[in-house]
Amino acid sequence: MHDHQHRTDQIPDDTELDPAWWEERYRAHDQLWSGRVNASLVELASHLTPGTALDAGAGEGGDAVWLAERGWTVTAVDASRTALDRGAAEAARRGLAATWVEADLRTWDPPARYDLVTSHYLHAESGRGWGWLADAVAPGGTLLVVGHDLSDLDGPVPRPHLARLGYTPEQIAADLDPAQWTSIDPRVLARTIDHEGTAVTVRDAVLVAHRR
Repeated sequence: MHDHQHRTDQIPDDTELDPAWWEERYRAHDQLWSGRVNASLVELASHLTPGTALDAGAGEGGDAVWLAERGWTVTAVDASRTALDRGAAEAARRGLAATWVEADLRTWDPPARYDLVTSHYLHAESGRGWGWLADAVAPGGTLLVVGHDLSDLDGPVPRPHLARLGYTPEQIAADLDPAQWTSIDPRVLARTIDHEGTAVTVRDAVLVAHRR
């Protein structure tokens, strides 16, 4: 999922964010996100040598298209067919190829291992953790996970569901076996968003790890 333009839609606490919910949410908007690549992917992955990449929770494909433009062989996975179709259409418009997979990320297992596994703003509520993403990283590959940091619970933007859906970088790192990685780097990164016409700072939980 992407978070380029912040939305504060009220989601009842008992709502199950299953594939049907995501599909309806995308259908309710002509375009849910900006279509641009997430800035953290540009900052943290631009130096990597292109290979195979998995974009888990690809949304409307901004990250997947950016990776494909740079020579990556991309598999983009999301729960919403509508979102994936929008990403595929944009890739086709630019003359790019990617594989677009509709799947429930609460249970889906990657069929291969990838040189880069990236995920932006997947929600933590499923209880699945992050080990399944880590397992999809090929030897010598990179894992990049970005989400909403829990420090923003008291931030300037109302985020009533952050306690349910957010996490800290240390929580991501806890699902990785240190013996399998040459480096595990949890950090919090700040970024500026527009909230009702005002520029405000929010924080992302970020984990970058490199597999042996």
